[in-house]
Amino acid sequence: MDKVNKAAFTEALRSRTKQMALRTIRLFQRLPKTDEARIIGKQLLRSATSVGANYRAVCRARSKAEHYAKLCICVEETDETLYWLELLTEAGIFPEAKLATLHQDFSEVLAILTAARKTASAQ
Repeated sequence: MDKVNKAAFTEALRSRTKQMALRTIRLFQRLPKTDEARIIGKQLLRSATSVGANYRAVCRARSKAEHYAKLCICVEETDETLYWLELLTEAGIFPEAKLATLHQDFSEVLAILTAARKTASAQ
């Protein structure tokens, strides 16, 4: 991938992870006002917003080692976000149909970040 395409890809992923965080914030605001929903919702909010924040850090890494470490954090936080989304559904707190698109987006980003991590570890 040349520099122009890499820069465009990086910016698109930064924007996408930020938009996903914003969608998660709106989801959190719509959760039922129960203890379970509040506890799981806060965990979801932390991990989902962490994905975008840490991806920004990946883009600013000062070394290959720091780049790889931040990518690892992104992968972990994205996977954790998927876990909380699944719990919301499986616990009957929020309808699966209303979470499907967000779940799909986080799954796609997880695949992208996992591939990027594999590429980074090979270098």
